[in-house]
Amino acid sequence: MKKIFWISFLAIFVLFIWTAIFPQKIETVDGVRIVHNVKGGQWGKNPQVSIKLFQTIGDLNTEDENLAFNSPADVAVDAAGNIYVLDASNQRIQKFSPAGKYLTTIGRKGQGPGEFSYPAAFDIDGQGNFYVLDPFVKKIHVLSPQGKEERTIRILKDTIFRTRFLKTGQFVASIFPGIGAESKQQTKESGLPNMLKLCDSAGQVVHEFGPIFDYGDNISNSFGNLVQFDVDKNNDVYVSFSSQNRIEKYSSDGRVVWRADRPLNYGTDIIEKGRQESRGVSGPKMNNVSAGITADDKGRVWVATLNRQINKEEQISTIVVGGAGGLTKVKTEGNRELQKTDIYKLEIFGRDGILLGEISLEQFVDYIRIQKDNLFLIDAARGAKIYQYKIIEK
Repeated sequence: MKKIFWISFLAIFVLFIWTAIFPQKIETVDGVRIVHNVKGGQWGKNPQVSIKLFQTIGDLNTEDENLAFNSPADVAVDAAGNIYVLDASNQRIQKFSPAGKYLTTIGRKGQGPGEFSYPAAFDIDGQGNFYVLDPFVKKIHVLSPQGKEERTIRILKDTIFRTRFLKTGQFVASIFPGIGAESKQQTKESGLPNMLKLCDSAGQVVHEFGPIFDYGDNISNSFGNLVQFDVDKNNDVYVSFSSQNRIEKYSSDGRVVWRADRPLNYGTDIIEKGRQESRGVSGPKMNNVSAGITADDKGRVWVATLNRQINKEEQISTIVVGGAGGLTKVKTEGNRELQKTDIYKLEIFGRDGILLGEISLEQFVDYIRIQKDNLFLIDAARGAKIYQYKIIEK
């Protein structure tokens, strides 16, 4: 009897210790590692990393036209530490020194070589060449370090919203699943589309990956599967969903490595379905979950996640208006003076999908990116500025 008691006691004790050390529920489904994280993460009150604000670049009310951004959409750092801001609605790239001093402008509005319509993503390769996605005219500009257009990668089929280039010269692109009659027919014939495409250096699709979640109707599938993504130094791909509790890691060949979720303070079900209207499409009403994802050199994944939903007084609307030849302009409405908030936090995940910890933020976030030891938070719609933080290891 005593032996049974001690065996039972030992089993309970081991279970208690295991739960305390590894509180996440981890399972394998169809050969894929699934991590159900607990609130707060492994680090708890002892975070092993912090961030310190180094500088801000850009200002909504500045009189310096070189700092007067309009919907900045991306940021990158070259080998010398110079900072490049993709100033989307001003159709230009602004180059700054590591200390934030303006140096030069690359590109301008137009349809010729080295001219942009509404650029959406930006990368720099090891030789200092620039890759600028211009989705409304379906092409990627490849520029020399001096800003001269060397060639163009044509995108013939899909509407691409984001690109990240790999060391191989290939690139990963996120698409917007269509909602028209042609898309419905394709879905009927070949099934649901994937979110991401791996393309070669000429823009040809090598393979597609990242299955979407089927909400049961075309409009919900299109809006409910919007993603942000990033690639790391090993060419692995990390994905977060704007309206789903879903974070994923893929190898460069499209194989899913793990999926993870975490506790949220709100639901992710569709609140109200979208509909087709005479003037266009009205998207479904859904809660927002994440605003961006990026990977650091240590294999950690950083996700900008919403603590709560934006209330009516905090809301702002940004409308991209098409023009002749694909040229566009942006119209922003709402209280742009409101630039402080408690809505956002950074969640840091380990290379295995386990939530490590959280960092509170006090600004609005539209995009995030890590370059070397720099964390960039982009407030595109309200403050039109870049927050540059240094990542500090403890």
